[in-house]
Amino acid sequence: MSTLVLELRQGDLLVVNGAPLRFRNRARIELTSRARFLFGKQIMEAASATTPARRLYFALQTAYIGNDQERETGLELARDLANEFRGVTTSPEVQDLLDGAIIAAERDECYQALKLARRLMQHEEAVLDAAPAMQALP
Repeated sequence: MSTLVLELRQGDLLVVNGAPLRFRNRARIELTSRARFLFGKQIMEAASATTPARRLYFALQTAYIGNDQERETGLELARDLANEFRGVTTSPEVQDLLDGAIIAAERDECYQALKLARRLMQHEEAVLDAAPAMQALP
């Protein structure tokens, strides 16, 4: 396996295998073995999980970087949230993203699931931004 080099700034947060690490100064690190990790803007705080897509992302994040019990609970919650989201959308694109995210998470490809959830958040933001403009139309 090849190594992965990460450059982190002062104050950046890195979570490796469930352990949060905050950097006091700029650092360049190498991950030389397989690890579950997220860093920087990839990490969502619980308080930011305020929309359906964001709640799904947070659940998938927990399924990815949590401890064993948290990962299992996170995956169960992600399934429930995806089913709930699926029930209120008619968008085939959203349905595909939801299905893909859950399938990836169930295969333990949680980083890929998070990428799909980020696309879902972008779609959700675009729809929410367009909603007030649509209501203003006569």
